[in-house]
Amino acid sequence: MERFLPPAPIPKPLVIVTPLVESHIQAAIYCSKKHDMQIRVRSGGHDYEGLSYISYEAPFVIVDLVNFQSITIDVENSTAWVQVGATLGQLYYTIAQKSPTLGFSAGVCPTVGVGGHFSGGGYGMMSRNYGIAADNIIDARLIDVNGRILDRKSMGEDLFWAIRGGGGASFGVIIAWHIKLLQVPETVTVFTVNRTLEQNATKIVHRWQYVSGKIDEKLLLRLFLRRANSSQDGKETVQASFVTLYLGGVDTLLPLMEQSFPELGLARSDCIEMSWIDSILYFASLSGEPLDVLLNRTSSVSGTYFKGKSDYVTEPISETGLESIWKRFLEYPEEMNEMQFSPYGGRLSEISESATPFPHRAGTLYSIHYGVVWTEAGKSALNRHIRGIRRFYSFMTPYVTKNPRSAYLNYRDLDVGVNNKGKTTSYEQASIWGLKYYGINFKRLVHVKTKVDPGNFFRNEQSIPPL
Repeated sequence: MERFLPPAPIPKPLVIVTPLVESHIQAAIYCSKKHDMQIRVRSGGHDYEGLSYISYEAPFVIVDLVNFQSITIDVENSTAWVQVGATLGQLYYTIAQKSPTLGFSAGVCPTVGVGGHFSGGGYGMMSRNYGIAADNIIDARLIDVNGRILDRKSMGEDLFWAIRGGGGASFGVIIAWHIKLLQVPETVTVFTVNRTLEQNATKIVHRWQYVSGKIDEKLLLRLFLRRANSSQDGKETVQASFVTLYLGGVDTLLPLMEQSFPELGLARSDCIEMSWIDSILYFASLSGEPLDVLLNRTSSVSGTYFKGKSDYVTEPISETGLESIWKRFLEYPEEMNEMQFSPYGGRLSEISESATPFPHRAGTLYSIHYGVVWTEAGKSALNRHIRGIRRFYSFMTPYVTKNPRSAYLNYRDLDVGVNNKGKTTSYEQASIWGLKYYGINFKRLVHVKTKVDPGNFFRNEQSIPPL
């Protein structure tokens, strides 16, 4: 990520290890422990704060699992073993090569590594129907602080629970996931419908809050809010884009939308029927590209700087509240490029908040992702935009969860709190950020950490501390 490259005052790794076999990872752990070096484990490198490849403490070593990309599909049992260096795009591609009616519930961006994504939760376009990625993991292989290779049986249920949403980097080096593949119909339907403020977007977004979590769980109505040119006097307006996946055909979708969300005014001409794997291309803005574009490991965002933050909403925001958000959005363009509202409900609400460390379950209406992107290099531009998104986040306080103000681990944000440098961080200090990501599950995560890594070898700026 550009903002962590020189001249940013961040220590460089002493060495980057790219293991070819599991024993190389074990050796890296033994050696790093002996010489008191920290380890950063990188599977895809998408950590928003760069914690998979940078450290604010020297000395450190990067263990880059880029060579661990093997994916083995068992069509008969609808399962797969996926090594953590594989990307979501590689996983989706490999599943589709084996079966047109199997899929997996995980994120939209194909270049994200499965190691971090699954261990942080893994929300995606099928989550209302199937839960998040972590809900569909049935086994794992992990190397612990003592260099032992463990599976679900040998690691025990506590550690297996912790790595499915609690962040794997606090507990060891995850090597592979065993996942349950999910039945998808041969035909799914997608649509993107845009509405500006002049086209009644405020009322439609207000209504969306009441509909999106209760509608048929085969339907996920994601919402993006961006600035756009208005039809009036060339001024800027807010555009709401409803970007949607329905696990079924258009003939079933249209009456469903007409009954549940007529305010959107969905027309047959807005809808496109396609296979599930083509919908993966559609949501990644790769429609029309050959399928093997999903095997590309490099993100297309080089040359841009980025900062993201997240929130959760449990009470609908009033129309007046939405209007004040739009006003802020248009007045201060350096604070925010895009807000993304992702609906919950469905299967997400049926799973207990303590079933995995990911606590955002029943009662959550939607998550908000905030993103600011800029291209101007230099410290003053960096500071201006980081200060801007922090101001916007502060402005949003009345509309989102409180005590704690929840956040999503996979949208990593060091602004919500960090550990001390060195090996000791108190439970109270870590709770500042830990309760935001994990809610009631934070205490159990700390107990698991204390049991499996009492010396706090696997640590970073937001790792679970031992007691």
